[in-house]
Amino acid sequence: MLKFLKGVVAGSGTGLKDLPYNIGDPYPSAWGSWSHFRGTSKDDGSPVSIFSLTGSNPQDGHLAAGRNGVKRLRTVRHPNILSFLHSTEVESFDGPCPKVTIYIVTEPVMPFSEKIKELGLEGKQRDEYYAWGLQEVAKAVSFLNNDCKLVHGNVCMSSVVVTQTLDWKLHAFDVLSEFDGANATATGPMLQYEWLVGLQYKSMELANTDWATIRKSPPWAIDSWGLGCLISEIFSGTKLGKTEELRNTASIPKSLLPDYQRLLSSMPSRRLNTSKLIENSEYFQNKLVDTIHFMEILSLKDSVEKDTFFRKLPKLVEQLPRQIVLKKLLPLLASSLEFGSAAATALTALLKMGSWLSAEEFSLKVLPTVVKLFASNDRAVRVALLQHIDQYGESLSAQVVDEQVYPHVATGFADTSAFLRELTLKSMLILAPKLSQRTLSGSLLKYLSKLQVDEEPAIRTNTTILLGNIASYLNEGTRKRVLINAFTVRALRDTFSPARGAGVMALCATSSYYDMTEIATRILPNIVVLVIDPDSDVRSKAFQAVDQFLQIVKQCNEKSNAGDTADAGSLGISSMPGNAGLLGWAMSSLTLKGKASDQAPVATANSVTPATITTSTSSPGLIETPSTAPVHRVSSSTDFADQPMAPSPTSTDGWGEIENGIHEEHDSDKDGWDDIEPLDEPKPSPVWKYSCGSEASCFTTSFSA
Repeated sequence: MLKFLKGVVAGSGTGLKDLPYNIGDPYPSAWGSWSHFRGTSKDDGSPVSIFSLTGSNPQDGHLAAGRNGVKRLRTVRHPNILSFLHSTEVESFDGPCPKVTIYIVTEPVMPFSEKIKELGLEGKQRDEYYAWGLQEVAKAVSFLNNDCKLVHGNVCMSSVVVTQTLDWKLHAFDVLSEFDGANATATGPMLQYEWLVGLQYKSMELANTDWATIRKSPPWAIDSWGLGCLISEIFSGTKLGKTEELRNTASIPKSLLPDYQRLLSSMPSRRLNTSKLIENSEYFQNKLVDTIHFMEILSLKDSVEKDTFFRKLPKLVEQLPRQIVLKKLLPLLASSLEFGSAAATALTALLKMGSWLSAEEFSLKVLPTVVKLFASNDRAVRVALLQHIDQYGESLSAQVVDEQVYPHVATGFADTSAFLRELTLKSMLILAPKLSQRTLSGSLLKYLSKLQVDEEPAIRTNTTILLGNIASYLNEGTRKRVLINAFTVRALRDTFSPARGAGVMALCATSSYYDMTEIATRILPNIVVLVIDPDSDVRSKAFQAVDQFLQIVKQCNEKSNAGDTADAGSLGISSMPGNAGLLGWAMSSLTLKGKASDQAPVATANSVTPATITTSTSSPGLIETPSTAPVHRVSSSTDFADQPMAPSPTSTDGWGEIENGIHEEHDSDKDGWDDIEPLDEPKPSPVWKYSCGSEASCFTTSFSA
């Protein structure tokens, strides 16, 4: 029976070699006679803390108290009490005398004094952090005293440790005992191991071992005194040397001073209950405490409170201690987003905090949450992810994008909200380079083929721009099949003049992918027609494009005449001026969203004059059409979440149709451009004059170097 009870206290291990943890370097300080070591799990290498207590005599009082501490720590559980993982007791022989060592394994923590030195907080930020930590310790003490009717007996700076998330945890339970105030006949000591407590931490009645007075006092009397000692130590920055030092209140914050004095009342019955300290003290009311408290009870808040809180959070975190934000608030926020308790607006705050991390830490602490959010069906979350994709997209690996991100993002191509379709389209600028050829050809190009005939002129225009940007990521066969058809037959014949201008610029930017036959028979005939386009900017671009492609043909002819046939057909964009800005435009379209101008021009190919390319109607600047032109209303960004999700209508423009079941047809080579044939006499469609007004907002861009 005794052997069984010893096993319960000592744990499952039979010796140090059976301890499933590696013992590392020691910390310079620990409570009492214990030693505190860093450690790691032998299974997965996760960090832990290992406490050891050694005695030369199995009946040593320190060992008996240590066994009491192991038992208490194992059985008492609370968020602000150190988490127990494992324990064992090892007996060894050092000469003729046996030596017994008790090991306790807990969550990874640091001694309070060491962590405070490491943080180096000062002024207001230090006081806010101390308020939060003291509140956590006070909650642990209140739980022991009021809920469990237990007395810790030695609350002080050495009995507090700090976790990796900077939480303060109470430990050192060697002295802990039941409060037996109801036992009027008891005469012996209530705290069996009170002799372990330093005299400077003992209240008057405990120092005098006046057990009768202690039993008549409230359960919190001894620990309230200890909490006062802790407050004195943390604000003075040194351990308490003698009881008289408690009278020095110069370092105690004024808002905490009245409660500090009540905790250290000479009359045990008048000492402040720690639960009242938490509820009433003005000291605990600050931005850090309120922010963490809100995050911890987020599931109890309504949607309005959450939305208001998360809209203010990005600015609020700038005022809080940076290390606490990254180690405490960031994990809380990431967890809340993953499990759906946080609003979509929280993503802005998450990415702002993530921007303060190193690239490696960002990949470990932020990206996993972001990737999981792509599976959300909440439109608000999807929009938030796409709006901020430039902040994290480059950090995503190609495999993650291809297998986990893109399948969810692609649903936005067929969304009924033009705003979401446009955001999805623009996100491809960052995601497309990370997609496999199978996904590019088998899925993405099918969606882009359909978006090129979208009802929104802004989306049609930006689809052409995107195709020009991702052309380098397509294989040669796909480029031959898609680019000329997409840019000439569709873009150059669009009724929207910026779309025609985008088609001209896209052709110029991808000129290195066309041979002389294609330039002479398919590209130049289609561009020449645009030199009489009703829109002056389109005409200007057409003239410059004609000059560019004629220059390519001339250079090819000169090389052929000189006998250099090897390079005759390889002239490309690198040799022609004014085409390096295409990728720059697409990047600008992500950052200049909502800029309006008075007209809808498209920039010339060799200047930095801004072009005006449209976006969906969620932006402030809009384009108006005359009453004779068809007007398509697009939902604004404020009501997209209320619209039902449905696939876009099938294209019927005669240039090619998208088959149903896009995701299931990855093996198909049909991408929507295969059946497009060039017309013998391409003519531009009639164009309406547009001005920035009420139908689609404008984007400012440069297509030149």
